[in-house]
Amino acid sequence: MATYLVGDIQGCYNELAALLSHVNFNSKHDTLYLAGDLVARGPNSLETLRFVKSLGNSAKVVLGNHDLHLLAVHAGIKKAKKSDRLSALLTAPDINELMDWLAAQPLLQKIIDNPTDPTHTNIAKENYAYMSHAGISPQWQLADAIAQAKIIQTKLASNERKTWLALMYGEQPNSWHNAHTEVEKFRYSINAFTRMRFCFSDGSLEFTHKGSPKSLISTDNVMPWYELSATINNTAWVFGHWAALMGNTSHHNIYPLDTGCVWGNQLTMLRWHDKKYFKQAALTID
Repeated sequence: MATYLVGDIQGCYNELAALLSHVNFNSKHDTLYLAGDLVARGPNSLETLRFVKSLGNSAKVVLGNHDLHLLAVHAGIKKAKKSDRLSALLTAPDINELMDWLAAQPLLQKIIDNPTDPTHTNIAKENYAYMSHAGISPQWQLADAIAQAKIIQTKLASNERKTWLALMYGEQPNSWHNAHTEVEKFRYSINAFTRMRFCFSDGSLEFTHKGSPKSLISTDNVMPWYELSATINNTAWVFGHWAALMGNTSHHNIYPLDTGCVWGNQLTMLRWHDKKYFKQAALTID
């Protein structure tokens, strides 16, 4: 019984399969948490979605920005770009079933791993964490993130999915304190959960910078979100989305897992109970 956490797959199904084979992953006993962006830009988005869905309760997914974009494309709100490489998926006979499954996935997962206590009645602090695609807004307490994730999941799984998907686009408000309406809170929360990297000193979201913190210059006046979040001082956080970090940060209580497999680098997986990393180099670059 083991818990594994994997970074952004983005259609790199062969690399995922190689990692799982390496650790002898067994869906009857093991659990796989996926940090979002299951699809897009890699060669096998259809195979990836079908496989993760087939794992049933053994797969714990959080939605990423590319997953939400796919839902919007399927709903007719946006057009797929050639670089998204989604044509095989969008024309698959089971596309509607796959999209209904994807839309029902949350934006936040609590990770619990205690192999000696499967009932989780004696969970040590070091044995649990939270996962979201981009992180947790510095302007949120943990309770805020949990509440907003539940609200978004309910909306996207409802008959009003298309309406809400159309409302998620835009970068304002970029501060939780300025999110007053239901729509504003929805859009801000989507951005915080799936697009955030850097923030201004007041914790508001900044969308321009996408490189590593080392790429900043003195006049940028922004910081990585995790340098501003009080929540992660007491709660471990696992995230993807930020390939430029290549798994490296200055904060001891976070686990960035996106290491840019789709860009020719590697897919990274973490076994939670002993914090052992497994890496698979990109197998095909095309």
